[in-house]
Amino acid sequence: MDIDQLRTFLEVNRTRHFGRASQNLFVTQSAISSRIKQLEEELSIKLFTRARNDIQLTVAGKRFLKTAEMIVSMWEQARHSIQLSNEDKPMLVVGGIPSLWEIILKDWVLDIHQSHPELILSCDSEPAQSIIQRVLGKTLDLGFVYTSQKLVELEQIEITPLQLIMVSDRPELTPQQAIKYRYHFVDWGQSFGVAHARWFPELPHPFLRLGWGGMALESLVKYGGVAYLPDLMVREFLQRGALFPVQEAPTFSRQVYAIFREEHPLKGFILQLLEKLQPGHA
Repeated sequence: MDIDQLRTFLEVNRTRHFGRASQNLFVTQSAISSRIKQLEEELSIKLFTRARNDIQLTVAGKRFLKTAEMIVSMWEQARHSIQLSNEDKPMLVVGGIPSLWEIILKDWVLDIHQSHPELILSCDSEPAQSIIQRVLGKTLDLGFVYTSQKLVELEQIEITPLQLIMVSDRPELTPQQAIKYRYHFVDWGQSFGVAHARWFPELPHPFLRLGWGGMALESLVKYGGVAYLPDLMVREFLQRGALFPVQEAPTFSRQVYAIFREEHPLKGFILQLLEKLQPGHA
């Protein structure tokens, strides 16, 4: 077992797609398959069930997930510590759930990199529970999640919420028509799921269930369909007529939180960086 196998396992779980995982890790799809096969053989367990458009963790895979996350996190912490041993620059380790990177965090981090060249930035994409554990464990300075954290050790700041709108590659669909046309159900968290079920109690079986908005967007643009996606993510596609808003469909708001340790030595600096992500910022 090596660290590349574990990173590959985590990326396949995140994207639920071998091709997308290969692109994100800059290796061939055959290398992804080989790494997963080797890991399964070394562990003597099956990690994924594979079917067309549907890659899921097995029970054993779910049990192994937290262990893999912990090992990769500890490896990254050790690597950063060694790299910084001879550096005299401040470092900020930022973690966010995958969907937030493509929607808002990427541009924010790039802006920080330009405005604070003295700062060493490390950016990680991982599940919410892992982010919370790492912030508490002091291996992550700043995390971004969808769920409010009521822990005395943590300070949380509300940043600009996501506005989720229903979009389609076909114009002039009604909401009831839309949910019957290649509907991609994107999991935007528990509160979204509850509100969505209230509005669409008789939702047919979705064409696809996804945990990643970027994959839903790519599917809609290439092959057609309907999904709830953040307005920031689809704005460009709406402007050029590649996608259309579904008229009279409800809009859902998804709050986003930045979390960090209450006693963090860079607390003032972190608050300054977060100002550009807060509601009302120009």
